[in-house]
Amino acid sequence: MRKILSNLKIGEKGLIDEINIDEIPLKLLEMGCLPGNSIQLIQIAPFGDPYYFNINDSHVAIRKETANEIFVTTENTI
Repeated sequence: MRKILSNLKIGEKGLIDEINIDEIPLKLLEMGCLPGNSIQLIQIAPFGDPYYFNINDSHVAIRKETANEIFVTTENTI
């Protein structure tokens, strides 16, 4: 199932499928926020921004507006 990164639930994992390269800071790309890499939502800050992710064993904080520009593919759990 394809989702926007900001729509993941805590603990949910996926693979980065597509990114809007013009809206993603270079630092995130350097830290592994690239298509094909695994990602898991660890925590959401109390006011809903930022989101904390584990990307290939690196912990990264991503703002909600940036997370809206990243698409992931998750397993369909039925």
